[in-house]
Amino acid sequence: MALHAGSGPTATRLVSEIMIPVDRYPLVHPWDTLGHAVSVMVEAELLVGGQRSLPRVLLVLEKDGGLAGILRRRDIMRGLEPRFLVTQAMDYRKKLFDVAVDPNLAELPFDRVVHGIREQAGRPVRDVMRPVTATIDPEAHIMKAISEMVALNQSLIPVVQGGHVLGVIRSVDVFRELARLLH
Repeated sequence: MALHAGSGPTATRLVSEIMIPVDRYPLVHPWDTLGHAVSVMVEAELLVGGQRSLPRVLLVLEKDGGLAGILRRRDIMRGLEPRFLVTQAMDYRKKLFDVAVDPNLAELPFDRVVHGIREQAGRPVRDVMRPVTATIDPEAHIMKAISEMVALNQSLIPVVQGGHVLGVIRSVDVFRELARLLH
């Protein structure tokens, strides 16, 4: 582990040392479909520190490479919910998928749900992406990243310098560094 000046027990690594570079991180564009985003997320596998990992969040980049937002798995699932269900009250929607309900009494035909999901898969990512609430400089210490992630309840923060996206720092990678500090 590369430590910096003051190599005592409290020395920390920089964000740039543990970030995943943008060219190795899965991304989509605002005009891409939710179906495409699902494919990107399912096919993406990251190799970080010798360990394989699936992304929980995709970066959403504009044509010029500017950061448009982020797209979480939950956002995609919410966006794929069939239109006919979205108009129903949440209690009703939960009841339809309650595993305790007798499947012989189901009010909702499976093929209708699948058709509704497939219909929604054509929606653009921009409809459900989230705005970026924080970015971090590559020269920041990981302790700053930890502080931001905890304060903002984020599992990923884009690493940006001079308006350019350089990569991302994820909570799983930061957590791995914390574990190294403890051992």
